[in-house]
Amino acid sequence: MSSYHEVLQQAQSLTPEEQMRLIEDLSSLICQQRAMISKPKRSILELRGLGKEIWNWVDAQEYVNQERDSWNGCANAYMGAID
Repeated sequence: MSSYHEVLQQAQSLTPEEQMRLIEDLSSLICQQRAMISKPKRSILELRGLGKEIWNWVDAQEYVNQERDSWNGCANAYMGAID
């Protein structure tokens, strides 16, 4: 007889409360074992180049200038609200 069947027979001889406790303990044990199995770590570098095609037709300096201008607009609006 295999050890599984032996354990199953022993579990069947337990009271329903003991069986529930055994199930809870086994479930907890399995969760702990699964948590110890390390998942492969991901690297932020895997995202390198993702979406780069959307920038193909954008002039980098022009984009930076527009962004800076929008910051200045926000700063000027904020400073005007303080006055």
